[in-house]
Amino acid sequence: MTRAAFERLVAEALDALPEVFREKLDNVEVVVEDWPDSTTLQRAGVRHPAQLLGFYRGVPQPKRTHHYGLILPDKISIYRQPIELRCRTAEEVREMVRRVLCHEIAHHFGIGDERLRQIGAY
Repeated sequence: MTRAAFERLVAEALDALPEVFREKLDNVEVVVEDWPDSTTLQRAGVRHPAQLLGFYRGVPQPKRTHHYGLILPDKISIYRQPIELRCRTAEEVREMVRRVLCHEIAHHFGIGDERLRQIGAY
């Protein structure tokens, strides 16, 4: 899949979010990267770059105080190559992109991995 086609899938997944969630996204950008860098792998506790599909960097909304301002946007990275390695069809890529994006957006809203496991989002 070309990078442009993958980026379109990410944009479609973002546009397909329920409006209530899209409206509440605040100061966050979603980017496509081919692979996670070594610093990100270390922060995620992952050894091999193919294991990390997405990553959220920033200040989750519930942790923002009245001092939060003039801050660079949070960043959600969606990693193209690791996702494509796990999928055999374009439809599988589309679904994986949707799942990874929702997972990382959950972090933006302050929902941690443990809670995501509890509610069956993994």
